[in-house]
Amino acid sequence: MKKVYLDHASTTYLIPEVIEAMKPYYDNVYGNPSSIHQEGRKAKYALYEARKKIADILNCQPTEIFFTGGGTESCNLAILGVASVFNDKKLKFKPHIITSRIEHSAVLKPCQKLEKEGFEITYLPVNRDGIVSVPDLEKAIKPETILISIMYANNEIGTIQPIQEIGGLIKTKNQKLKNKIIFHTDACQAAGFLDLDAQKLGVNLLTLNASKIYGPKGVGLLFIREGTPISPIILGGGQENGLRSGTENLAGIIGLAKALELAQKSRIKESQRLKKLRDYLIIGIEKRIPKVILNGDAKERLPNNANISILDIEGEAALLWLDKYGIFASTGSACDSKSLEPSHVILALGRPYEYAHGSLRFTLGKRTKKEDIDYLLKVLPVIVKKLRTISPIKVKI
Repeated sequence: MKKVYLDHASTTYLIPEVIEAMKPYYDNVYGNPSSIHQEGRKAKYALYEARKKIADILNCQPTEIFFTGGGTESCNLAILGVASVFNDKKLKFKPHIITSRIEHSAVLKPCQKLEKEGFEITYLPVNRDGIVSVPDLEKAIKPETILISIMYANNEIGTIQPIQEIGGLIKTKNQKLKNKIIFHTDACQAAGFLDLDAQKLGVNLLTLNASKIYGPKGVGLLFIREGTPISPIILGGGQENGLRSGTENLAGIIGLAKALELAQKSRIKESQRLKKLRDYLIIGIEKRIPKVILNGDAKERLPNNANISILDIEGEAALLWLDKYGIFASTGSACDSKSLEPSHVILALGRPYEYAHGSLRFTLGKRTKKEDIDYLLKVLPVIVKKLRTISPIKVKI
């Protein structure tokens, strides 16, 4: 059976160059980077080289790169680590955090936790295309605002946020405010497609992980601008300059560095290729299937993302049928796939529940070819027709 993988926003496969780069660090360079003997020093040097390679890509200092166990941990460290500092200060005011309604749960759940602990959280709305309004964000800022966390590109609908503009706004605000606002962005989906220059973006904290860019799972990083107040959330041996204890996953870190290097080197050419395929897919679906809605901005979106609501069907049922034909896609974030609740991202666009339940996310990648899209365009209309004949849902547009 033909197999077509269109779930790259969920995770990617390891590419050969990354596998080759990682191999020596499983059985040759195997020492603990904290050990002072030869094997430890070799590992420590490899760790430094990986850190430096990533720092060059992000246009920052190697000392500003901190390795973690993935994107979720990095987001948790950014949100909870900053909040912990302000908790420890025993402030006379109620600390305020701003985020958006379409963030990944790795940001939303730490914010909800802090809300229960007495922090004030503002969840900014987005427009119908999934974009945060910079004027709305500016209005939400208070003297008590300590942190703003807005994702660079959305994992479900692929919309790209005006991070550089927000960074400029915060810089201007910080010149007037007594309490300096810290700016975090979750850039996990942006890597390989967008510019990751931390200086241009104006961020204090930036989250990345390897599993979205053809690197290994279980490894990520947090860029922390020098001077940013933050406390560890994992305590132990004091690795990563005391901010993330635990013996470093050296092979994984080498894989992350190599994957990021390759992804950023090919991002312009690959983005152009994927954009053509993405548009071909969207237009093809709209031509072949009536009552479909594109979710997210048509232009300000990742080149590999097509999120479409197909009305009068259940997205989960469509996924099961697609799987039967060897086509692997998603209804939204893989992290929330066990939940039967409709996507909070689609609902935040102002779409009805029926739109959210009928949403399908197709995310393209390195191995995606035109014949894969043609196969999907042949199979999907048949599935939709079959499901609509048995569906009790009849939505009026």
